[in-house]
Amino acid sequence: MSYNNILSEQNNGITTITINRPKKLNALNKATIQELHEAFKAADNDANTKVIIITGSGEKAFVAGADISEFADFNVNQGQELAAKGQELLFDFVANLGTPVIAALNGFALGGGLELAMAAHFRIASDNAKMGLPETSLGVIPGYGGTQRLPQLIGKGRAMELVMTAGMIDADTALNYGLVNHVTTLDELIPLAEKLAGKIMRNSSVAIRSAIKAVNANYEDGVNGFNVEVEEFGNCFGTEDFKEGTTAFLEKRKADFPGK
Repeated sequence: MSYNNILSEQNNGITTITINRPKKLNALNKATIQELHEAFKAADNDANTKVIIITGSGEKAFVAGADISEFADFNVNQGQELAAKGQELLFDFVANLGTPVIAALNGFALGGGLELAMAAHFRIASDNAKMGLPETSLGVIPGYGGTQRLPQLIGKGRAMELVMTAGMIDADTALNYGLVNHVTTLDELIPLAEKLAGKIMRNSSVAIRSAIKAVNANYEDGVNGFNVEVEEFGNCFGTEDFKEGTTAFLEKRKADFPGK
């Protein structure tokens, strides 16, 4: 599939999706959000893809925010529709994807860019990365899940400060806050993402899909995450991966998971 605003490449079990609008600092417009939805969906449906890496082109930005020119003249209803559709198509879609998603932040991750990174299952960053939610400086709030996911990741007080000041934090602060898992040089960013992906791919993709569902359940209103964990734990016993994993352990050999 060909895209205008992104690149998608599959290699050795990893699909790398690159937002490719360097002249716009990879800002998210509606067309890019639609293409990202299609690329993530295709990767998740690809049996050969075990891990997805999302990053930005160039050295300056992962995603520097949303394309403000597209919604500057919107009314209340249009604004609500913009947020709801964006969350459905991309941000919630990524968060609930069964294939693990690693966000590799190469530079600015602001507004919708940080929201996309937070929707990924975890994040790593280059040492030049800057992160923030500057929406209140435009008279609006984060609308793609930022007010919900940021407090979950770094705590209410720090999230409130970042949102209300519209400020930015550097990569080391983000690491200290728990917003990113690792910080490395720009040159080593994708190699590190691939190394982490390799560690993930040694394990059962079926079990990982269940784990993502169980962890996410803890953050859903009205859902008992412990019950989901029990259900998914039990479901694992009916999989070929469970049979292979336990047999390999007892036989003291490396498991060769069929992914079923």
